Amino acid sequence: AKQIRKVEITGGRNVEEKKLVRGAGILLAITSLPSSYGIGTLGDAAFQFVDLLVDLKQSYWQVLPIGPTAFGNSPYQSYSSFAGNPYLIDLDDLVREGLLESKEIRSFNWGSDAADIDYGMIYENRFKVLRMAYARFDVESEEFHNFEENEADWLDDYALYTALKRHFGDREWQSWDTAVRDRDPDTLREYQKILHNEIMFCKFCQYEFFRQWKALKAYAGSRGVRIIGDLPFYVAADSVDVWANRELFLLEADGTPRDVAGAPPDAFSTEGQKWGSPIYDWDRMEEENYAWWQKRMHKSRELFDVVRLDHFIGIVRYYIVPTNAANARNGRWCKGPGRKLTDVIAEALGDTKIIVEDVGPKTPIPGVRKLLARTGWPGIKILMFAWEDDTANEHLPHNYTDTNLVVYAGTHDNETIVGHFRDKTDYELAYLYEYLNIKSKEEISDALIRTAYASIADVAIIQMQDLMKLGNEARMNVPSTVGSNWRWRIGTDTLSEERRAWIRTLAAVYRR
Repeated sequence: AKQIRKVEITGGRNVEEKKLVRGAGILLAITSLPSSYGIGTLGDAAFQFVDLLVDLKQSYWQVLPIGPTAFGNSPYQSYSSFAGNPYLIDLDDLVREGLLESKEIRSFNWGSDAADIDYGMIYENRFKVLRMAYARFDVESEEFHNFEENEADWLDDYALYTALKRHFGDREWQSWDTAVRDRDPDTLREYQKILHNEIMFCKFCQYEFFRQWKALKAYAGSRGVRIIGDLPFYVAADSVDVWANRELFLLEADGTPRDVAGAPPDAFSTEGQKWGSPIYDWDRMEEENYAWWQKRMHKSRELFDVVRLDHFIGIVRYYIVPTNAANARNGRWCKGPGRKLTDVIAEALGDTKIIVEDVGPKTPIPGVRKLLARTGWPGIKILMFAWEDDTANEHLPHNYTDTNLVVYAGTHDNETIVGHFRDKTDYELAYLYEYLNIKSKEEISDALIRTAYASIADVAIIQMQDLMKLGNEARMNVPSTVGSNWRWRIGTDTLSEERRAWIRTLAAVYRR
């Protein structure tokens, strides 16, 4: 991180250069794609989804974070800000590469529910199959050596961390032997010898992931589809980011967080959200001109056409919760790095477009709108939130004052449209009915989608679950819960030709 050059801040670019091309897109996690092996991957189904987007006249595909997931399988709590998730490696592609045989893959149990991900089974079986492929892989190939060399600044630490984690029984790094936990150089060199084969296996998985990702991104680009990548603001306490850069976080001597990140009570959770991520040492980061953030943004511009920066309000003010608190009700606000960080992010991302998730507490945080306006980056509106207050609600389309926006019907943290309104009374829905010019619950889903498309927002993004008119059985995430999240897959359901024609018509009518 210390080798990243310092940037000279030249001020914000012209707002017009940062605006997104008017269009529409679909929000769908890679893991949610159909596959025969228990979880969506970067294989044929991903390429077919790009074809579907083109058929539906969509310009954007928004994915969830693609890093390796930790306990709870949340893509927002990854082991690394730079690595790819090995679960997403397509096994059929490894067959075509000559590293596996189809019968070997089929010999494992990948589950019987095409609409659900059994992460326990994936964890048990996925790496067994990948190890079989690794045993036949030529680690002396020029392509692999080039990958090792080009990605060394993050890959070496990640591979060692992952190998150590398996060596220590998958325990968090804070509970490893002290010399390893504290990165004693002699001890790490010894473990690099002991765990050499495991380290190389980790590097092989990353090589295959990024080889497949590069092919998918190139195909999407050739078909006019821009991939929107989701960048979590925080990182997991149990991650290589924290283990290898302890000086950049506010930690106790044993590596545990002094306080953790979260959010106060809001529409998502009455007790607030306690995310468990450590707090950045912003003063130390500023001393290094946010070099770690620069490196992160450089990686993001390689992977995505547009970067969605999660939790933008944390740059202005961030909410911290005592590590031992039962919930997030009694947290406190602290001042963030503000313009210093956004200038660095803008410089590091260059021409890559940015979307910021600026939805926060009902009472706006001072400075957020001002900083957002200065950056010129588009914020977001969520139609699911539009019916909570009165006609002045900022998420209602008639209150949009600028086209430089991305409007969602709902996000991965929301109920589906069908699920959200299913138990509402007609009295509760009276204003919504009047606004959307409809008369029944059955009409709400399509009316909200049409409203998003008809808005002045430059981009409209709809969850695949909502286009398919699914209920809460297809909900992606319930904030502040662990267990049944991030599991939904498309399964065997498809969009009818009538449904496809309707989506195409919306895109044409509203110049999407």
